Amino acid sequence: MEDMSAIVLEQADRLFAQHIDKKVLSAADAGQWSDALWSAMEDAGLPLALVPEMKGGAGLAPDVAANLIRRSAFHSVPLPLAETMIANALWTDAGGEVIAGAVTLAPVNPHDRITLASNRTGATLQGIARHVAWGKQAPIALVLASDANGNAFLCRVPTGKARSNKTRRNVAYEPREDVDFGGVQLAASDFLPAPACLDADGLMPFGAAIRVQQMIGGMERCMDYALSYANERVQFGRPIAKFQAIQHMLAIAAGHFAAASAAGDALTETPRLGDNALAVAIAKSRCGESAGQVAALCHQVHGAMGFTQEHPLHYATRRLWSWRDEWGAEPWWQEKIGRMICEQGGDGFWPLLVDPPATAGAA
Repeated sequence: MEDMSAIVLEQADRLFAQHIDKKVLSAADAGQWSDALWSAMEDAGLPLALVPEMKGGAGLAPDVAANLIRRSAFHSVPLPLAETMIANALWTDAGGEVIAGAVTLAPVNPHDRITLASNRTGATLQGIARHVAWGKQAPIALVLASDANGNAFLCRVPTGKARSNKTRRNVAYEPREDVDFGGVQLAASDFLPAPACLDADGLMPFGAAIRVQQMIGGMERCMDYALSYANERVQFGRPIAKFQAIQHMLAIAAGHFAAASAAGDALTETPRLGDNALAVAIAKSRCGESAGQVAALCHQVHGAMGFTQEHPLHYATRRLWSWRDEWGAEPWWQEKIGRMICEQGGDGFWPLLVDPPATAGAA
């Protein structure tokens, strides 16, 4: 398995390095969708990485898939690869066939609700989902909706049928649309009962698990840039990496990266990324805190150079600042942690830490 993991990650690294450069990232910042990059990822089977082999996917183990998402973030892939991986895993888990093309997930905000009303020919959706990643650029959205009885359904929705009320971009200039699904008609084959792993928190733990792995990959990229720059930049006759103040900043950043990686690794110990609600809450909180610290420290190491368009550091740090706030920022997940601990009571605290409940909320 280790050999297979190394092969997959090596091939993915080579693909990303071949198709992503400053020109592609600058074009993505301007709102352009890279067809060449998406086609290359599809040809390599990356969007189906989490789909079982018997259903046409690669059937990668969670730890390999997590590392794949980290490598995509390391290269600042400007497309919804991770969202498509999770969406296909959930849709096939619900009994559907793999979805062709890029897929996004909705809703992404814990306060947004999409409702479904069945009719003779299928169903009708109502509701608005805010800040949907590539909400109009991705041809399909996998939407979690509930009917009047509270039953949850996964819906395969062509985004061309929905309306985009407000075009937004996050700090990294990635599209984050407000999508109105009101009145969208679905055929009977386009909605399925949601798998049991989706509880009251819906898609939140799955989306948070994506951002956790992406933040780890982004932090690794920042550290990579900072270490290289500190050894190349010469001041007073020697590389700045020789100065204690720089070493101190790099050591703190490395500590945050290590803590975040450990928290993110815990998500791969369950069959699906995000299957452990407590682990997701801890990882999203810890990675969010680390992302802010690592981005700040790496910019300090670079000095003024790190704030220029010429240096690629900003492609990684702008994504870190965006991802830490998406799919629930630190306060939202920290409140979740507190509630889960209080619900168990004093006697249940230790068992909760050493034997956390699986599928308590997340994929």
